Amino acid sequence: MAITDKIYVKNHRQIASQLDTRFPKSAFSGATLDILFTGDLSALNDATRDTVLEFAEDFLDCDCDSNPYCGHPEEKFVEYLLDLRAQGLDPESMVDVMTDDYMVYAYPGDLYSFLDDAIRTLEAVEELADVDGRPEEADRASRKKRELSR
Repeated sequence: MAITDKIYVKNHRQIASQLDTRFPKSAFSGATLDILFTGDLSALNDATRDTVLEFAEDFLDCDCDSNPYCGHPEEKFVEYLLDLRAQGLDPESMVDVMTDDYMVYAYPGDLYSFLDDAIRTLEAVEELADVDGRPEEADRASRKKRELSR
């Protein structure tokens, strides 16, 4: 299961009530993306609407024909998570920042698992690049691994 399947909308019930609709709590589910991408958000209070629009702008802004189902929103969010970790934030702090920035959250344990998987993947990339005689790629994977391991 991808980490984006474990990202949830904070104050989900309140937002659903304000919009007078039902949608899943998962931020990247199809129905939630539909509401964010094409829904009428005018019923939301100003602060919530601004945050939702910022989320849509930062992650759903894509020129693909199949947007928001093209996979780019999830890729952008994973990059956001990796950037937060590269800034030195631990998973608990990452949750606090994503909640403040976009009114979404994850469980810290899920972020620990995601980061551990990312580090293991980078270790594999580093070893394969060494075996394949691509030292630049091995060094790049090693640097990224160190960023995530801090």
